[in-house]
Amino acid sequence: MDEEILPFAPVHPGLPFADGAAGALLDAKGRIIGWTPTAEELFSLPAARVLGRRLRELLKDPGAGPGPPSELRSGAWSGEAVVRTGEGGELKVEFQVLPLSDAGPSAGAPTEQPARYFVLGAPARTADRWRQDRAFTRELFLQDRLGLAVFDEELRLVRTNTHLLPYTGLPEDLRGHRLGDFLEAKDAAAVERRLREVLRTGLPLVRVEETVRTIEDPGRGAVMAISAFRLQAPDGQVFGVTALFTDVTEMRRAGERLAVLQRATAAVGASLSVAGTAEDLAAALVPALADFAVVEIAEAVFTGEEPAPAPDGSMPLRRTAVAGRTSAEAPLDSPAGAPPDSVVLARPDDPAKPADLLTSLTVPLSARGSVLGRVAVHREAGETPYEEADLDLLREIAGHAALALDNARRYTREHRASVGLQRSLLPPSQAETVAVTTAGVYLPADTGTGVGGDWFDVIPLSSARVALVAGDVVGHGLGATATMGRLHTAVRTLADLDLEPDELLEHLDDLVSQLRVETDEPEQSDDAAERTRPRPDPIGATCLYAVYDPVSRRCSVASAGHPPPAVAAQDGTVTFVPVNPGPPLGVSGVPFEVAEVDVEPESIIALYTDGLIESRERDLDEGMAELTRRLSRPGVFDTPLRELGLDIVSARPSHHLTDDITLLLARTHVLPPEDQVVWPVAADPAAVADVREATARQLDAWGLTDLAFTTELVLSELVTNAITYAGGPVEVRLIRAGRLICEVSDPSATQPRMRRALLTDEGGRGLYLVAQLTTRWGCRYTRQGKTIWAEQEIPDGAGGRFCT
Repeated sequence: MDEEILPFAPVHPGLPFADGAAGALLDAKGRIIGWTPTAEELFSLPAARVLGRRLRELLKDPGAGPGPPSELRSGAWSGEAVVRTGEGGELKVEFQVLPLSDAGPSAGAPTEQPARYFVLGAPARTADRWRQDRAFTRELFLQDRLGLAVFDEELRLVRTNTHLLPYTGLPEDLRGHRLGDFLEAKDAAAVERRLREVLRTGLPLVRVEETVRTIEDPGRGAVMAISAFRLQAPDGQVFGVTALFTDVTEMRRAGERLAVLQRATAAVGASLSVAGTAEDLAAALVPALADFAVVEIAEAVFTGEEPAPAPDGSMPLRRTAVAGRTSAEAPLDSPAGAPPDSVVLARPDDPAKPADLLTSLTVPLSARGSVLGRVAVHREAGETPYEEADLDLLREIAGHAALALDNARRYTREHRASVGLQRSLLPPSQAETVAVTTAGVYLPADTGTGVGGDWFDVIPLSSARVALVAGDVVGHGLGATATMGRLHTAVRTLADLDLEPDELLEHLDDLVSQLRVETDEPEQSDDAAERTRPRPDPIGATCLYAVYDPVSRRCSVASAGHPPPAVAAQDGTVTFVPVNPGPPLGVSGVPFEVAEVDVEPESIIALYTDGLIESRERDLDEGMAELTRRLSRPGVFDTPLRELGLDIVSARPSHHLTDDITLLLARTHVLPPEDQVVWPVAADPAAVADVREATARQLDAWGLTDLAFTTELVLSELVTNAITYAGGPVEVRLIRAGRLICEVSDPSATQPRMRRALLTDEGGRGLYLVAQLTTRWGCRYTRQGKTIWAEQEIPDGAGGRFCT
């Protein structure tokens, strides 16, 4: 070859043959004898201007650079050059020279000089891009973590790399095969459906996940993220599709395990019930982690106690929750002899199956160092066995579930204590006394704890009277219950003093004021634990105190900020006692007023808290009208009080309550005139003998002759004291009402005091004898003075309406 054909530059890798390359045919002297249309377009030089010219003349620097090396004269070579275009510009190109000869050299003959040369050139940037494309394609097929497949238009495999799918079951040579030849039919159809869509629309497929299983090794298969794009020629003809397969199985399974953990954690934390938490746990594990799940809880957890294993390590467990369907191979019973804090891995009994397969897992439910139970999961034969990651997941779920169970256990303990406290402070829901028959209903707004600050009480008083109480402490929960307990005890203590309703509320108001001062006092303790201890809520409460006397049929009522009681008569009328409510307890400084009403026999007195008559949906007047309507309906007095109370409360659905509801219904009784007798006594010691004689006659008429001696002695002492220390007038009253009640009234307000007399004392033994001879005795003050009373048990079978 003539050295003037083309100057030589550093040798490049061969120029890729691709669309857009310019071509020129040269003779042995380097003259252009052929010029392609692409060359005309690329260099802006028509063929007529270049034919016959030397190619060197088109270069920017024709004299630069030597010719090709001697050893390459008859071989192809390549290089770079700058060509001047027909428009006066310059273009850097890469070229490749291909020697052409009419006849090849014979064996052993000297190399002949080529007769012609074909020069292929392209812009340097275009050539760089071609080389990058070829390198990218080559490296892509060499990747070992990416499956690459080229399909023809019929979705037959044309070319793949060695890592198309990451498991066994593929033919050695995949060329010409379809996916259905080695994949499960359903999986192959799913992938081919997506590839056909790419062929049809030309829209690329980007990381769409499909599960694929081979026919030879189905198992759980592998999750592949598939990306694909269509292949087409420059003229637009489609000739195939390329797909990339990325194994995301572990990523998918890790995501699934995380989702199971999140669902299970959310599920088990939604309940404060031990059984409910166990059921939520079992339900969360099936079918996400198991075909069958069993949750067993220690017996002590259900009572709120902290479980402790026996000396031999055993612990009584109760099967609490089961989920899923199972075969006979499932662990229906706990592993024999396995301590509750052990991890048990069960393997298939079939010796033909691999020994490392795990079909069942059992892990303990442990929290704060205590084992509360255990959970077991099982997968049926044919399902994918458990892996180490599944065991880790179950342990993590069990840890969250154990904390939820421990919270439920502690809540159960506290709830039982709260409910026990509440029940101990409230009277029986139904009670029968001489004065009234009662039934109470309590409905807490906090249905979760079941406790609150409302209360009612029925307190027997002297002389067959009864005190009816309803109270409402501000707030809910255990704090309100504790405050209620203090007020409940205070009311009972004050009631034992036989105070008038207004006096009792004044004393109670003082108590609440003192409690408020204690609550508001700043913390002075140096103990860090005491400083951080939660302070009690401010105390606020209302209270209604009513006293009903079955002898006089009179009811005395005083209110401290509490709604008035309703009285339903036999004729169907319902009225509210016109009591002027004082301020709530703790305000102090304002006296309370007493309202007295006469109550017809067998009427119903209703005491309640404002939760029954007031809510966000209705005002106070509407609530009182609704209570009136329910108490005045026909048949009310034929309905048992308990049923009537539940019917009244049912008007307020428990899930909409914003305040506790307390309702106390009392059906009033009247003491018949024949069961009582009253005698005025002159202020003369000689009148004591007349009292004794009258007492003996009355007890004989009542059939209580056996009590005559004791009663005469008691009345003698009491009347003598009244005449001696109080003067006149004195009144004696005997009441037969379940017990025999003796009363002596005088105008003195002096408090009687029992004392032990010395042997040399002439008196001072009266009240001591009364206390020894009677069941109980006491003194109450009235507007006219005081009344000393004493009670004796009546023998069974003795007369009287209220005797048992």
